[in-house]
Amino acid sequence: MPPKRLRQLWGKWALLILPLGLGLYILYPTYRAWTLENRKAALQASGDSVQLAEFDQLYGAALQNAKQNALKLGLDLRGGMYVTLEVDVVKLLEEAAEREAIDDLFRQVLEATRQEAERSDEPVLSIFLRHFDRIARPQGRSLISYYDVGDLREISEEKILERLQRNIDDAINQAQEVIRQRVDKYGVAEANIQKQGTRRLVLELPGVTNEAEMRQLLQTTARLEFKLVRNNEEAVRAFSAIDQYLKRQRSGQSHSLTPPDTLQAQPAAPDTLQSDTVRSTSDTTTDPYAGLSDEERQRRFKEDFPFTSLFVTYYIQNERFVPVDYRRGEFPEGEYFFQIPKANLAEFETILARPDVQRLIPAEYEVALSAKPDERLQRQGYEIYTLYVLKREPELTGDVITDARATFDPTTHAPIVLMDMNTEGAERWARITGANVGKKIAIVLDGRVYSAPVVQTKITGGRSQITGMSSVQEAHLLEIVLKAGALKAPVKIIEERIVGPSLGEDSIRRGLLASVVAFLLVVLFMVGYYTAGGAVAVFALLVNVVLILALLSAFKGTLTLPGIAGIILTMGMAVDANILIFERIREELRRGRSLRTAVDEGHKRALSAILDSNITTFITGLILYFFGTGPIQGFAITLMIGILTTLFTALIVARAFIEILMAYDIHLTYGLPRKWLVAPTS
Repeated sequence: MPPKRLRQLWGKWALLILPLGLGLYILYPTYRAWTLENRKAALQASGDSVQLAEFDQLYGAALQNAKQNALKLGLDLRGGMYVTLEVDVVKLLEEAAEREAIDDLFRQVLEATRQEAERSDEPVLSIFLRHFDRIARPQGRSLISYYDVGDLREISEEKILERLQRNIDDAINQAQEVIRQRVDKYGVAEANIQKQGTRRLVLELPGVTNEAEMRQLLQTTARLEFKLVRNNEEAVRAFSAIDQYLKRQRSGQSHSLTPPDTLQAQPAAPDTLQSDTVRSTSDTTTDPYAGLSDEERQRRFKEDFPFTSLFVTYYIQNERFVPVDYRRGEFPEGEYFFQIPKANLAEFETILARPDVQRLIPAEYEVALSAKPDERLQRQGYEIYTLYVLKREPELTGDVITDARATFDPTTHAPIVLMDMNTEGAERWARITGANVGKKIAIVLDGRVYSAPVVQTKITGGRSQITGMSSVQEAHLLEIVLKAGALKAPVKIIEERIVGPSLGEDSIRRGLLASVVAFLLVVLFMVGYYTAGGAVAVFALLVNVVLILALLSAFKGTLTLPGIAGIILTMGMAVDANILIFERIREELRRGRSLRTAVDEGHKRALSAILDSNITTFITGLILYFFGTGPIQGFAITLMIGILTTLFTALIVARAFIEILMAYDIHLTYGLPRKWLVAPTS
């Protein structure tokens, strides 16, 4: 072939080589990650820690880089968790209201809203308004009765509704972003997080194996607060008042108010407290339950003290823990200590949640539980939690936290989380600790007290720490949620599905088998019917599949089982485009046209039919993508990418291949006898 003629074919060769080469180059990290992961899995299975450490040193960075650029496999192929989260919009509406204005009518509205929202996909704000109009408005209430209107010049219910809707939208968007950050920091790089409806998020988390950790990570609100501890005589008097109130509610009961010895009637705290436990003076009084069986004693005591019988109360006197005698009604000033067994928590929280009981507790106080049972008592077989009475308004919140690090306490070697504050937070923390030397400040996360250390001195520099974690993993999870930030509203898991790795591997195996079988059947038909022309179509089909996978990888797409179905469908459509072209070429050859003319006319005549069918299918893919969810969207994306690559490979790549073959005087028969062929003209 003359050099000039050869140079004219360079563009044709480029159309063949560049797409295939570029596609394989983009897919190389996928192959690299697959081979390295297999090698690492083999070393982990062998238990050879030395070789595993050597592998991490040599290939750790390469594996991480390859995984970041590899084709992502969906949940159905890799295995993992499928989770549907729902933002607690009702809680958001409650917290937006003025606390002093909340009454029984408003609580009825919230409860009715919550019950209907659990059964309906209607926007929660619409449900709330409907129940508000039914329950509260006939009693003369309006939204202005419960919500701060801000600027009095713009006082109207419409402004309140606009603000509430804006708060809800912000909470959903913020929840999506915060959860994405948490999941990314946890290491699930291929997570798919999408909104569903007005209050839900759908998460696909491939590769997740520790479901319990992930549930905790997702549902933690991460609302960090620093609150002053108020375990004082005022709190104890409130607890005693709750006893008397609950007993008065029990009609037809007139048992004595005199309790038996507190430690005998209640679950006793073991002798592992920080100081000696001494008995109160009530030990010398006559036991009003003398002669009763243990079961009857417990029943009678619980009737007389329905609230304080659930927990143990101590008065701290000269570093000694003195059990409190609630029948005396005398509570000296000072610090108190409360503990409650796990078995009593449900009843305790039920009583404490009652609005009528809440009114007996000073408005500026709240009761909180420790996040974990006492470790020393737990080692002895007791699950005992500590109760704290806290100042309701926090001195400081987690908004000032700039960094969090999981590490170990150098003294106790227990896992802790160190926190750094911004400049404003550091200044406020210094003022707070300086004003409360000798007092306890509780570190509260999502309403649970992780620690309540005594302030020894003014703390400057904006450094603090959280203790109370039982493991390094728990400390690491807390580090993640603190770094990602707090959610504006709680979220809860309403649906959860686990896809096992073995099921994912089976899906991959079946999907690959289906793809290979489909490809081989196409090859047999095309080569058998169109001979060498069929081989050109097969090459174009191969380039097509490579380009689909490469584009998915390049644009950080995810290959799913429906996506594989989309690829198989695309293979059929790609072959269909080639068949249309080849049939038009055969028609021209039968009319006696030369091979060159037949190829030109065949492509021209087939173009409109190919474009019509592919454009209509592409529009169908768009509809599926915008109106579908999850697997349907995965199928639609792969289908649309496949249509674009099909047009490119059928109209450009295959045509370039045919042009090159004709330039080298290789005559394609397209399945016709050679008598129909006329020598091509240049």
